[in-house]
Amino acid sequence: MTEFVTEQNHHPWRKFEAAGRGVAVLRLEMTPDAADLASDCQFWLQKLSVWEQASSKETQQDTCLHLSRFQEFLKQMYEILKEMDSREILERFPKIGQLLAKTCWNPLILAYDESQKFLVWCLCCLMNKEPRTPGESELNFWIRGLLSHVLSAFRFDVKEVALFTESLGYEPVDYWPSLLKNMVLSLVSELRESHLNGLNTQSRKRIILPMCSVVSLWFRHLPSLEKAVLHLFEKLLSSKRNCLREMECCVKESLLPQAACHPAIFRIVDEMFRSVLLETDGAPEVLAALQIFMSCLAEALEKEHKQMKFSLKTYFPYGAPSLTAMLSQRPEAIPQRHRLQPLLHISQLLREAVEDHTHGSQRDPFESWFLLTHFGGWVDLAVEQLLQKEAEPPADLLWLLVFYYSPQDGSQQRAQTVVELKALLNRLLMLLRSDPLSAADLQKAAESPSADPRPPICRQLVRRLLLSLLLWTPEGHAVAWEAVTHMAHTDAVTHEIVGFLDQILYRSDHFCAEASRKLAGELLQGLSSGPARV
Repeated sequence: MTEFVTEQNHHPWRKFEAAGRGVAVLRLEMTPDAADLASDCQFWLQKLSVWEQASSKETQQDTCLHLSRFQEFLKQMYEILKEMDSREILERFPKIGQLLAKTCWNPLILAYDESQKFLVWCLCCLMNKEPRTPGESELNFWIRGLLSHVLSAFRFDVKEVALFTESLGYEPVDYWPSLLKNMVLSLVSELRESHLNGLNTQSRKRIILPMCSVVSLWFRHLPSLEKAVLHLFEKLLSSKRNCLREMECCVKESLLPQAACHPAIFRIVDEMFRSVLLETDGAPEVLAALQIFMSCLAEALEKEHKQMKFSLKTYFPYGAPSLTAMLSQRPEAIPQRHRLQPLLHISQLLREAVEDHTHGSQRDPFESWFLLTHFGGWVDLAVEQLLQKEAEPPADLLWLLVFYYSPQDGSQQRAQTVVELKALLNRLLMLLRSDPLSAADLQKAAESPSADPRPPICRQLVRRLLLSLLLWTPEGHAVAWEAVTHMAHTDAVTHEIVGFLDQILYRSDHFCAEASRKLAGELLQGLSSGPARV
């Protein structure tokens, strides 16, 4: 391979010219673009022959003067070559191999990533996918050598770099950072696509890099990490609603949960979630995406590290350590008979952080709420505990639910909502103890006792409690469809109920029985196909 890529005065392409002339191909009329390309090839081949004397200052200046035109030529050449096979290229452009070989050895041209990109693509077009003769196999071998040289060209030592950087007015110490930045930006742009754009291949397979390489890139180049997170947001929050299982697949494929095992990357991803939550006023879709991300992160930590290597404070620097420690426990791992006590403790810690202003700051309510949103399983658990028929609904759990859904409310407004929801729960639980349960009775019990309409958040909480009662109690199963169709009287409410049912199915393994999962699936299917509005 050495003779093919190191001896500039020896051009092995010439023996392939004869092989190309011996290949029987269907001759087509040359298009004007192809005819122009043949003429341009001759012009640039002469230029490249002159530019081989790279030590001449005048030659270097001439190269820089014509470089943008040459890059455009490479681009146009690729657009024509990608429509042909290797044998047809040999027939039409017998000198193109010499031109590309000379290009591969010009350091001034290789210094620009756009030149490298189109040069590599043109070389790939010359590869014969199914070589039939020894000559064609040897040609492929020679092209691989050129590709290897181009892709490793940045292992030049400082002396070689100095030949052209100094003539451009740069010192090597200034040149290398800019070169690296351009290379990384180009790679990030290419790797974001599911295939090499325009590369003439039989299949458009995705470029797969080892996870360690991707994480290493994100550590060293913040814009690439930010773009990866934004790309994930675009997929998760598209106009077409995705179910939570599909969202989970997208999150895992992004490699971000695995990378976020390190607090430095987690903090950046988390801050971007914070910004999106603020911009969307805490949209349910964003909350769901954050909680799925946290679930995948917990799975990655368990799989890769077995135990957390860093303290919780490094992941959540603004949260109270005791509250963070409580929330970071897995609620589904707690036996059902022991779940009430940690829930009450979490609610008390949150209430102290939010409503005790003697030691707090103005950021405390939002920071406490943002911390809680990472661990949505505790909210599901609170609803489950509130629907226990054997006990009076604990006000602390109602406070937790109200704070989660409406963190911007003041303490007085939150207290009023808690009182109203507690009265509603008492009416619902009383209905459960009487037989038989009817959808009309549930609807009547859920209506506001006062003439004033409820705030939107309060109405949303009422619907959530009703849906949970229908799904999680045997008495509610019989009247579930009738009650749900009463509630789903607008598209917005239907969308809300569909989201809640999807969430139930996503977390159903931990928080409800098989019968409840089956009912949630049936309701979701019925609403998705268009429920009857009554």
